[in-house]
Amino acid sequence: MLELWRYPVKSLQGERLAEAEIGALGIAGDRRWALFDRDTGLGLTARRVPELLFGAARLRADGGVEVVLPDGTVTADDEVLSDWLGRPVELRQAAEDGDVVPTYETPADEEVPDPTEWLQWEGAPGPFHDSPRIRLSLVSTGTLGPWDRRRFRANVVLDGEGEDRLRGREAVLGDVRLRFGVPIARCVMTTRPQPGGIGRDTSVLKTIHRERDGLLAVRAFVLEPGRVRVGDALVPTAD
Repeated sequence: MLELWRYPVKSLQGERLAEAEIGALGIAGDRRWALFDRDTGLGLTARRVPELLFGAARLRADGGVEVVLPDGTVTADDEVLSDWLGRPVELRQAAEDGDVVPTYETPADEEVPDPTEWLQWEGAPGPFHDSPRIRLSLVSTGTLGPWDRRRFRANVVLDGEGEDRLRGREAVLGDVRLRFGVPIARCVMTTRPQPGGIGRDTSVLKTIHRERDGLLAVRAFVLEPGRVRVGDALVPTAD
């Protein structure tokens, strides 16, 4: 494993980790919070609000979260966050019982989004993943090629060959046992500008659709929880 990432607040920049505990719902603290529009009740993502990608989130020592705004302000205050985004928002923690299913908006056309045409979709219960089937995401440098890996917001970046061959198989990463599912459908977020010189690039999504049927990176279910560390090898188990 080359890199390990946690994204405490959905659609914000995350934290690069040296090691982490992984449970049934993924990395502890990953997508545990999200920003919601107080007027509509809808969860916000960078599909709808690209400015989110220019904020960053990190866990505090007490288990809470704080947001670092583009001007360096560190806050978890709803009013400060609302001023930043120009709309009334609430920083909300995922329900412990997992019964609440949040609703978001996405462009009707992912490649050339029309800002007047939006669709609503349901995310996962519990942590604010896009789907209950995505609790841990993995991508390899062999798949990414020249693309900046930060566009794809994977939890695990593997060094070497592509991960597509793992579909339907099991593997061990550190102390964790995983089962790999279908690849992840990509959206307009992969084209968004981000800090660190990542510019808007619509060719990314067009290429993924043309060459990979719109799919890139794989999702994994956690069969046995445990701890992982950067440098751990991903070892497929015997079929």
